Amino acid sequence: MKFLGNVVWLIFGGIIIAIEYFIGSLILMITIIGIPFGIQTLKMASLSLWPFGRTTRVHERASGCLYIIMNLIWLLTGGLWIAITHALFGLLLCITIIGIPFGMQHFKLTAIALSPFGRDIVST
Repeated sequence: MKFLGNVVWLIFGGIIIAIEYFIGSLILMITIIGIPFGIQTLKMASLSLWPFGRTTRVHERASGCLYIIMNLIWLLTGGLWIAITHALFGLLLCITIIGIPFGMQHFKLTAIALSPFGRDIVST
């Protein structure tokens, strides 16, 4: 069932989201300062490419001022808009019964868009 959900996700927009995140990460990795942020967008691209059967969890050693500072910079420079976009798409998809699983995947992407530093993507 996870495979079928991922295939339908890819057909109806998941591949476009993943390509956008991948292009964004390449643009961020042009500068040395943007490399950590580019790595986080690559993480989001991989999750948006194949979201069913995978989830995010907070890393065990994710307590520290560096994670907080990087998440704050991320949130202020664009992460908030990405999270709002995923939340709106999630709400729109949850209107119908068929769209609920896909809306839940957008809510998962909302969580990682709010604070990508200190999170890992794990298989369920």
